[in-house]
Formats: sequence, structure tokens, C-alpha cells
Amino acid sequence: MARPVRSFLAVLALGLAAPALGQQVASRGEGWSFAAAAYGYFVPEDDDFLVPVVTADRGKLHLEARWQYEAPDTGSAWVGVNFSGGAELEWEVTPIVGLVFGDVDGLAPGYKGALTWKSLELYSEGEYVFDFAGSEGSFFYNWSELTVSPAEWVRLGFATQRTRAYESDRDLQRGLMAGFSFGSATATVYVMNPDDEPTVIVSLAMEF
Repeated sequence: MARPVRSFLAVLALGLAAPALGQQVASRGEGWSFAAAAYGYFVPEDDDFLVPVVTADRGKLHLEARWQYEAPDTGSAWVGVNFSGGAELEWEVTPIVGLVFGDVDGLAPGYKGALTWKSLELYSEGEYVFDFAGSEGSFFYNWSELTVSPAEWVRLGFATQRTRAYESDRDLQRGLMAGFSFGSATATVYVMNPDDEPTVIVSLAMEF
């Protein structure tokens, strides 16, 4: 079976078994809330790969684990504090700090946050990895989205990405996205660098 097909099936299995957190902060309640997402990367002239993300929140406490987010065969574990507020303009921000281990070893402070006004949302997450092997390996990672929801079950917009998870000629990648919700499940497709050998990212997720 071709690698893209294997990766898509892996994304589908993990996405249906859990939820989307890269774009959305889990609801805050008295008990625990959990989320998991799987992002399948289909990179031209390179191996496709899978990025699973699992989170757990309880009140202000935020816990998170990622795999292959920073680099191939590299994991990261995070702890953070949730803050939120606003009425017409709602905001959420979670300062986080994590340990990165595997092909890259380091310490990473970061953040996750969102601004929402009516059907518009600006989401961003970022981290600076201080590579234990030396400053030349340190890097600022970022993923941001600006979306509009013409209906409750759909999101359309733009996304940007700065990463070293795979090779790219562009320091800041830009693209289009479309996301669809089905109850607690979410499916999103991103097309990065659509004007030149686009990278396609498929996200399948669920909250519980």
C-alpha cells in the first residue's frame, strides 16, 4: 500500500477515535475535557507523515502531547495555564512550556490563543525551541489561521505555517483551508503554497 494511503488511513483512524485541538481550545468545565487530532501531511517529492496531538484540560490546567510536530521522530510534552474572557469579542490564551525529545532535544516556551468576534476567528499557536545541541538548531514554530464561519458547521479561511517538520523553500508557508464539523467530529483540509507544488494537510478530529 502506498505511503500516502497508509498515512490517510492512520489519520482517519486516529481522527475518528479522538478531536481537533490545533484550532480550538477545549471547553472549560469542572471536570476533565479531552481532545485529540491527527494531521496527515502530504508533501510533494518527500515522505508523507502523521502529526497526532492529544490534550487534556481541567479548569486552568492544560496538558498536551505532540508527535512529529517539531521534527520527524520527535515528541513533545506540554503544560500550560488557560485564561479566557470577553463578551462580544471573546479571547482565549494559554501560555505553555514543553520538553522536546527525539531527533531534536530541547526546551520550548510557547502559547496558544484565539480571538473571536461574531463569525470571525483569529487563532495562533507558537513555540521557540531552544535546542540542547546548540543555538543553530533553535527555531520559532508558528501556526496561524484567520477564518469565517458562514454556518455553524463550516469554517473557511487562510492559514500560515513556519516549521522544520519537513523541507520547504519558503520560511513562511501560506495557504487556504476549509473545515467541516459533524457533531463532535471535525474534518479540515489545508492547501499550503497553492501556487507552487502545494503541500496538502488533512486533519480529522473529535472532542470528548
